[in-house]
Amino acid sequence: MQEHIKVPQDRIGAIIGVDGKIKELLEKKSGAQISVDSESGTVVIDSKEGDPFKALKASDAIKAIARGFSPEKALKLLDSEDLILDMMDLSKITDTPSDLTRIKGRIIGRGGKTREIIESMTGAKISVYGKTISIIGDAEQIMTVRTALDMLIDGAPHGAVYGYLERRRREIKQSQFESIQ
Repeated sequence: MQEHIKVPQDRIGAIIGVDGKIKELLEKKSGAQISVDSESGTVVIDSKEGDPFKALKASDAIKAIARGFSPEKALKLLDSEDLILDMMDLSKITDTPSDLTRIKGRIIGRGGKTREIIESMTGAKISVYGKTISIIGDAEQIMTVRTALDMLIDGAPHGAVYGYLERRRREIKQSQFESIQ
């Protein structure tokens, strides 16, 4: 199986890493051959030999790096079967560049505060890059983050979103507590 991924020019270096270390680590963890064409911005993942599931995870890790995540955060996708990469394309929601900027600003918050709060209350990681928002987390975390992001996009006050996140965090802790007993 071969997969071709188009990567923004400014993210090629992050995929390769210093002295090729990130690319090497991706290959080692996935068992796939990865070639990067820095001219065209194309990354090819070839998994003829290795585990196709791990190759898919490597593909997600490369997409995560391409969408602004640090290689360290993206590589966690290869370490856990539960972690998923989810991407939202904001260009489908908004027509104008000023709307896009406003929505991204609401999600990031002043000094990155809103994004930080969402990450700390859910355990998921969020990257706002270009016209996309990407999330790394398990299925429950992604559902919670998506709902919070939808609330922000729809214009809900930040306080209401934080209240929702606090309720979800309590519900999740409660269900985890009940499953232990």
